[in-house]
Amino acid sequence: MGAILWITEKLSKWMSAIAGTALTAIMLLTVLDVFLRYFFDRPIIGTFEMVGFGGAIAIGFALPITSWMRGHIFVDFFVQKFPKAGQNVVNIITRLGSIVLFYLIGHNMLKYGHDLFVSGEVSLTRQIPFYPIAYGMAICCFIQCLVLFCDIYKIFGGQYE
Repeated sequence: MGAILWITEKLSKWMSAIAGTALTAIMLLTVLDVFLRYFFDRPIIGTFEMVGFGGAIAIGFALPITSWMRGHIFVDFFVQKFPKAGQNVVNIITRLGSIVLFYLIGHNMLKYGHDLFVSGEVSLTRQIPFYPIAYGMAICCFIQCLVLFCDIYKIFGGQYE
């Protein structure tokens, strides 16, 4: 089971690198667009939609590593008053609920991506297809399920927090 933890962590870090690259690209594209627009009156066509796609990638691909490192906001002052066993029960229940939620989102994103693929829908200005973004977000949701499963494993193994 330790191999699954290792693989999940490495996969989350790899996805984090993709998210960071997308965020950097968004920043550079925006700066370059403003620069070209201001000094040469030549904006980059389709910047708005490329930034939107990049934002989706940055957010979706950063989700697993954020959960792995527990970098999100916790509002658990109430749960901290429970004994350790009670905290574990609450954590397991919330992780199971989150797994179901992210599985459903991922499954529906796969269906949506397929619909976008079949219809051939593309962005208005640059004609970038939408379906790879939907498929990417589905993969992110499934990896998030794996991270949450690893959290449950760590809770049972006494390695959580």
